Amino acid sequence: MLNSSLKQLSALLAARKISSAELTSEFLERSRALNLDYNAFITINEEASLAQARAADMMIASGRAQPLTGIPIAQKDIFCTRGWLTTCGSRMLSNFISPYDAGVVERFNVAGAVNIGKTNMDEFAMGSSNETSFYGPVKNPWDITAVPGGSSGGSACAVAARMAPAATGTDTGGSIRQPAALCGISGLKPTYGLVSRYGMIAFASSLDQGGPMAKSAEDLALMLNVMAGFDERDSTSLQREPEDYTRNLEKPLEGLRIGLPKEYFVKEISDDVARTVEAAIAEYRKLGAKTVEVSLPNTKLSVPVYYVLAPAEASSNLSRFDGVRYGYRAPEYADLNDMYRKSRAQGFGAEVKRRILIGTYVLSHGYYDAYYIQAQKLRRLMALDFAEAFKQCDIIMGPASPTVAFNLGEKSSDPVQMYLSDAYTIAVNLAGLPAMSIPAGFGKNNRPVGLQIIGNYFAEAQILNVAHQYQLATDWHLRAPGPL
Repeated sequence: MLNSSLKQLSALLAARKISSAELTSEFLERSRALNLDYNAFITINEEASLAQARAADMMIASGRAQPLTGIPIAQKDIFCTRGWLTTCGSRMLSNFISPYDAGVVERFNVAGAVNIGKTNMDEFAMGSSNETSFYGPVKNPWDITAVPGGSSGGSACAVAARMAPAATGTDTGGSIRQPAALCGISGLKPTYGLVSRYGMIAFASSLDQGGPMAKSAEDLALMLNVMAGFDERDSTSLQREPEDYTRNLEKPLEGLRIGLPKEYFVKEISDDVARTVEAAIAEYRKLGAKTVEVSLPNTKLSVPVYYVLAPAEASSNLSRFDGVRYGYRAPEYADLNDMYRKSRAQGFGAEVKRRILIGTYVLSHGYYDAYYIQAQKLRRLMALDFAEAFKQCDIIMGPASPTVAFNLGEKSSDPVQMYLSDAYTIAVNLAGLPAMSIPAGFGKNNRPVGLQIIGNYFAEAQILNVAHQYQLATDWHLRAPGPL
């Protein structure tokens, strides 16, 4: 049961071989047993989850079931969830019970899915290792001395450790793909605007995008069928005809043109990751695809551009947390200004403060033109690089992370090295493209390696097909850490 795909679980539920209440109980029991070791969940509410499961069983009995009805899904703690503690991994929201559901959560509720818990994450999604959470670091289930990646590290850990069949995540600069790679699961960042950001606590509004995390590409497609869609409450939501993202999964890859950016295979990538990615690309050649070299000349600037733009937006978005309306308020203060200062100083962690300060600096008078405007111009050039590359190929491949999972604490004192963990993922967010990471093997210390697949705008069905065909030919996505 723990290793079953979403499609298999849906079939078991439809055939009444297991009830949603029984299935949910099994995953809740496993989550209770493992969470002390992995710290993947911030909040588990068994009463609420089982109530949803019983409602799902009634949907199934009445013939109103949808593909994900009755299936437990873990929600990243960045999505507001009615009646649930929604913390964003921060002390600032450690007492916030959301009065409403995010658009993504609403969609899963309508589909009859069961919320099995809220997953741990880097504070306000700011981090690449899940070590900035107010609730402590998440551990990588393949090796508890290693990080799971971030910021969606709790979701990645929960899926990898089979504490949940699937989970939601968010990706601002790689925060779905990098933890998916480091934990050996599949994760998809959709085209910007495809999934509603309503009720998704904002980090950098022009970059944030919710997406699915699961064991396989087929599971991701089923989840995206639920998650994608227009939401009038989100001004960046795109109004498009609904798609079935499973429709192309069985399409052969004969004649597929895979672009290999020469900038991706350089000295910055570790030998074990390079070998594994090259072996995966060789497998694609066996499946009938051909490879062409392409160039993304401005990709080397993606990290500095991102760490101008993302903090600038964060400094604005996080100004709402002032201790007045909701969230943490300092217990003692002299006046209103003192309350602001102390509430924010005590409520935010070190990494969040660092990014607020950087963002405020680059937006300040005298520096806005020198930094922020220049970064926006470079962002446009990166999008043009991808547009030019896609004239020569159908999809782009490369590593999702330059290394396998690093050790807990290894990069905590060096922010620049931490930021470089996202060197292969950030440009995709700056351009707004869809991309995913799938398991491709193992590197140093038997830690997972992820293969990144990048598509053109709205090419989610295509990249899911490319990933699915690889997963039919290999079994990396079926590997699981520890005893099941």
